[in-house]
Amino acid sequence: MAIEQVEEDGSLYTMEEALTSVGIGKFQYMVLCYAGLGSISEAVETMILSFIGPALRSQWSLSPTQESLLSTVVFVGMLIGALFWGFITDCYGRRKGLLSIALVTAVCATFSIFSPYYNWLLAMRMMVGFGAGGGLVYGSWFLEFVPSHNRGIWMMIYAGCWTIGTILEALLALMIMPRLGWRWLLALSSIPSFAALLLFVFTVESPRYLCAIGRTRDAYDILKKMAVVNKAQLPPGKLASSQVTEVHEELLSPRKIKVSILKSGFSSLLMLLSPALLRNTLLIWVVYIGHSFSYYGIILLTSLFSSGQCQRSSIALNLNDDQSLYTNVLINSLAEIPGTLLAAIMVDKVGRKFSVALMCGLSFLSLLPLLAPQLPALTTALLFGARTFISGSFVIVDVYCREIYPTSVRSTGIGVASSVGRIGPMISPIVVVQLVRGCHQTAAIVCFEAVLVLSAVSVVLLSVETKGRELIDAHDV
Repeated sequence: MAIEQVEEDGSLYTMEEALTSVGIGKFQYMVLCYAGLGSISEAVETMILSFIGPALRSQWSLSPTQESLLSTVVFVGMLIGALFWGFITDCYGRRKGLLSIALVTAVCATFSIFSPYYNWLLAMRMMVGFGAGGGLVYGSWFLEFVPSHNRGIWMMIYAGCWTIGTILEALLALMIMPRLGWRWLLALSSIPSFAALLLFVFTVESPRYLCAIGRTRDAYDILKKMAVVNKAQLPPGKLASSQVTEVHEELLSPRKIKVSILKSGFSSLLMLLSPALLRNTLLIWVVYIGHSFSYYGIILLTSLFSSGQCQRSSIALNLNDDQSLYTNVLINSLAEIPGTLLAAIMVDKVGRKFSVALMCGLSFLSLLPLLAPQLPALTTALLFGARTFISGSFVIVDVYCREIYPTSVRSTGIGVASSVGRIGPMISPIVVVQLVRGCHQTAAIVCFEAVLVLSAVSVVLLSVETKGRELIDAHDV
């Protein structure tokens, strides 16, 4: 690795040693606030799908297929966006990616509010999904300001922002939808995106990213600013660069060699599929698909089971008023609070892999009694438990995925994994809705159990435990 020196004579210190010396303080709190705002924005733009579909079906006389497309196109947009924004931020920097994500999400959310007809709304919600698909960048950006010994708990705190977003959106729908309608809900739900756009001026580039591409002087300047704000000191000596040699420069420093974004993104993808990373990459994709399928599928199960599954007629289903729907979604969203707290307790004590496997197992056990129909109260409690454990497992998977990849391809790695994972929520509505409404509850639950087992086995087979391990800035291929 090439070493660049930024100060006068002295010993060398690494980026990890610098972050450890700076510690956790006011600077990281401000970074967390902005990253958390981005996560809340992604959560509300995703959760809103649970509320506007029924209202639009009534107002615009939509068919069931048209109503379901409103959800599907958002996930398609998120699939493309997660992949695209990961490439962008690894090639051009975290900060430029953050600005672009906030801009796309806020502008398209505004156009959604004034949609004159169905196709317009469909196109705008897909573009909102494209922007929201970049929500993963906020987490990667925040992670790169945190020293390794604090990383687990602080990423759990960051993950809690998604939970806050889901609960706030459910509360907002409960208050707004019965009185003002879906356009006002869209308008108020876009506030986090606009706030992220307005507050962007206070953000700084990730020092880890700058160091990885050889801009050590700029990285040092940011570290110095962090030390001043946190009232700490950097280690004595000189900051060592994490930039790789010219052999791999094409993979990690597109700015210096003037290659196109397409070539840079393709090179980053090739690094993910290199012999050193291939096994973990393929396994983490399976884990993401499984968790996305289970997470969004359990939300669907809650809605379907609360409506009486297949026993009630369509007339009886219509008796379920909107207020009850919003209340049920709110109650189910609260399951993420104990899930996130459990993840925060376990992640740094027992490790990432064991925590994920254990919570997949607990979610499996929660769903097991639903192989046969149960009393409504017990069904609600079991689904609450299943969502608690799968949501806790999911936030640890997000942390773990960012840790197994080097800084040079971290955003691409989490972006591709998140993008591939969107296959799960595209499939789960087809499986869950068709089977449950077709009175095949046992078959639906068997599908969930099989997916949870596959996720647990895949995470156990991953080759590295990242608890307490320093982040890697570069990787030989």
